[in-house]
Amino acid sequence: MPRPIRKLLSAALLALAVLPLAAAAAAPRPAPRLLSRLTLGGPGGWDYLVFDAPSRHLFVSRGDRVLVIDVDAGKQIGMIPGTAGVHGIALADDLQRGFVSDGASASVTVFDLASLKTVATIRGTGRNPDAILYDPASRHVLTFNGRSASASVIDPATNAVVGSIALPGKPEFAVADGAGHVYVNIEDKAELVQLDSIHGKLLQAWPLAPCTSPTGLALDHTHHRLFSVCDNRTMTVLDALDGHHVADVPIGDGPDGVVFDAAEAMIYSANGESGTLTAVHEDDPDHYRVTATIPTQVSARTLTLDPKLHRLYLSAARLGATRQANGRRTIEPDSFAVLTVGRP
Repeated sequence: MPRPIRKLLSAALLALAVLPLAAAAAAPRPAPRLLSRLTLGGPGGWDYLVFDAPSRHLFVSRGDRVLVIDVDAGKQIGMIPGTAGVHGIALADDLQRGFVSDGASASVTVFDLASLKTVATIRGTGRNPDAILYDPASRHVLTFNGRSASASVIDPATNAVVGSIALPGKPEFAVADGAGHVYVNIEDKAELVQLDSIHGKLLQAWPLAPCTSPTGLALDHTHHRLFSVCDNRTMTVLDALDGHHVADVPIGDGPDGVVFDAAEAMIYSANGESGTLTAVHEDDPDHYRVTATIPTQVSARTLTLDPKLHRLYLSAARLGATRQANGRRTIEPDSFAVLTVGRP
């Protein structure tokens, strides 16, 4: 065979060999899906849950207690009792401490992250402490008090409330940027406020319109973007530096939680009434698009992220046909579970 023809044939064969690899690289990744359901049962409602990356433990609020799950083993390994009306859990890995907002008793339960033993109870927060976070910049814990329209500032070194910040309305979820700012949604005013966590004061209040009744909140630290999920099937994006409106993205009904997966530039909204997750890709800091609507379960409204495996954990239970005195639907006995969503 003449040399020029041999060269052409070799080039053609090489191109054919590379084509499947190029096609595979260009193919979109499959959307996450429901992978498993860990049934835990037991009485009571639920609110937030949080994932601790160093221990790979999942902390799940459950009425008057916090359940501790080993996600790799797929089983409950412990419980933190005595947390009446628990809403949220904040973790301070540098202090080896966890903090639970006890809404019914206006207090915070402090526990050791290694032993899971309760080490202190902090009293004197505002009424109905709901969201709670540990701010590494100030090394303070903040509770956001639904009935007092305030944030209580706690010094974990002394396990005491050391300050209070008045808020313009009912606070919902909050996030910290690690550089001295804390952001919190104000549900009844459809606002997002910026706090100075070092000096314990309110800095700014920004409107979230067209959002109504904002609940869950997440932050893209690198690009200074805040993601608020709202009752009117909307996720509103604000700039964390000056509060200007960036974008609105359609989501499902009944959202209460949202997370940002920085490694994949993905935002996930948990829509409890729709029984779905809305997956939103951050194409760049100013542009967002829905990439998938992932079936979960009606009632799965809060979530947390495992950043290593890019998996999401959601609390859920089967709802009954009747309603409680507060208007919420009853929960079928022993149907409470933690759902895992991700890629196989």
